[in-house]
Amino acid sequence: MSDHRMAPVVPVAAHEPPYYAVVFTSLRTEEDTGYGATAERMGELVQQIPGFLGEDSARTPGGLSITIAYFRDLAGIEQWRQNAEHREAKEHGRAHWYERYSLHIARVEHSHGFQRAER
Repeated sequence: MSDHRMAPVVPVAAHEPPYYAVVFTSLRTEEDTGYGATAERMGELVQQIPGFLGEDSARTPGGLSITIAYFRDLAGIEQWRQNAEHREAKEHGRAHWYERYSLHIARVEHSHGFQRAER
């Protein structure tokens, strides 16, 4: 789906461990020019990376954003890190869109999910 606003809001399904979670937490600047289009493009591109499992994202009223991207292996994360368009977007983000951010990569050892049965 190219329009993230129209996508249903559901968490990424649990996957068979081990796999990896890339946690990107950020605080944005006031500048917004081109951010939405770039974010949408990055969302399309990352789906093409072998081993990409999905992503969850949320933003607090205070402006803190958290995006967690899940990958089957470290090779997929490295391929995403090296993607030319992604690298360009990161550089532009540091120059214009982000006040600060942190990135954490964690190995997921346990994963399960829950979904309420329809009544």
